[in-house]
Amino acid sequence: MIRISQIGISICLCLGLLNYSCKPRTTDNLNETEVIAQTPPLGWNSFDAYDCRINEDEFKATVDFMSDNLKEFGWEYVVMDYVWWHPEPGNWDTPRRFGHPNIRYNNDGSLLHPEYITMDENGRLLPSVERFPSSAGGVGFKALGDYVHSKGLKFGIHIMRGIHRKAAVDQVKIKGTDITADQIAEPFDTCGWCNHMYGVDASKAGAQEYYNSLFELYAEWGVDFIKADDTMFPPYHEGEIELIRNAIDHCRRPMVLSLSCGEAPLGKADHLKENANMWRVSADFWDTWEALEHNFDLLNSWSAHAGPGHWPDADMIPFGPISLNNRPHGPERQSKFTWPEHTTLMTLWCIARSPLMIGADLLSSNDTTLSYFTNPEVLAVNQNSKENHQVLKRNGQAVWVATDNDTGDKYVAMFNMTEKKRSVNFKLEQVSLRGSFAVRDLWLRKDIGKVSQTLKAEIEPHGAVLYKLSKEK
Repeated sequence: MIRISQIGISICLCLGLLNYSCKPRTTDNLNETEVIAQTPPLGWNSFDAYDCRINEDEFKATVDFMSDNLKEFGWEYVVMDYVWWHPEPGNWDTPRRFGHPNIRYNNDGSLLHPEYITMDENGRLLPSVERFPSSAGGVGFKALGDYVHSKGLKFGIHIMRGIHRKAAVDQVKIKGTDITADQIAEPFDTCGWCNHMYGVDASKAGAQEYYNSLFELYAEWGVDFIKADDTMFPPYHEGEIELIRNAIDHCRRPMVLSLSCGEAPLGKADHLKENANMWRVSADFWDTWEALEHNFDLLNSWSAHAGPGHWPDADMIPFGPISLNNRPHGPERQSKFTWPEHTTLMTLWCIARSPLMIGADLLSSNDTTLSYFTNPEVLAVNQNSKENHQVLKRNGQAVWVATDNDTGDKYVAMFNMTEKKRSVNFKLEQVSLRGSFAVRDLWLRKDIGKVSQTLKAEIEPHGAVLYKLSKEK
């Protein structure tokens, strides 16, 4: 039987859609000139460690850990990933890998297990009370959002594009309209790896009203970050991206909009910058050197499109304990990345100004893993630089440069892409740096000397260095 919960009156009453722009995206809750995601968002997402099975106690424990250990370094978003409406995700027959949240259904589209769907009378998915007890009584994630905010952090949730097939089959009414879910649903348009949603036809009456009703609910819960999934995986769902953008503007609560999954089409860069705050440029990223090496090219291709309010996203950081209980991707393990590869990933993500979203189980991460998230000098490159771009990538080496926003000092990241320790050399003249410069190693957090012509470093296999160069007077 479908669970029906009465949701309180929405706090987001608007007379119509407001014509906001991502440059800047503002609401009445913000200063008129403030940009949402002025710098790349920093946070944690539950997927790499917990897949779709995290519960309230585990989530709150992670919130506590972040508040106590990472908040001071700028980490602020705590994001619940997918299928939070299911009491026991994975506990139904499916031909997919164990735990994959695909669902079985009858020929008419109705579900074989409708009892697993937690939804209100307007087709809006609600948290499973079994996994999230504080959602009882129709409050949804409001209590959990309040808990996150009480710790000085921000609350995020994952959503799948579209409307649940249960709502369409049952022909539930879209909130505030006489239009039913089946009238806006596109049964042929389902996600290839998570089939419980039908796409929404953006041209249909009621489509915008449906998305508005979702984001009114999310605003009531105090949501600060939305990860909207299956928006860019071919085909690119331009219409639904715009429906989501309009719904965020309509509800007038500042929310970061993160689009997944990638690779994002470069030809849609202008549309993405207009409608989203971050978007995945990579496919699902895991702990392999091949995936990391590929992201050099992806981030290089997208570097011209990074800026306040809109950030190309290289995906989550799979450091530390991941895939707990042998899910979601391979056996439970410590990240397969070597320590030099850890340094390379964080250096690249920072100098390319990708959003930084930790994927590990923070509660069981060791001190060495955590040290990659608590170096203020490295994080400053991600949060306060400009003119970030790749200078070269050839003959087994790569170099990126950027400029400190405040001082004009230069950041130089040098990478050894080979399987052997080697010297990487970079002639400063290649980026018109002339004169003598004091060199600071940001990973070691110490000054290491001066350079005037060629910057040199002995770098471990698949490793990196990150320097700050200050012009001597």
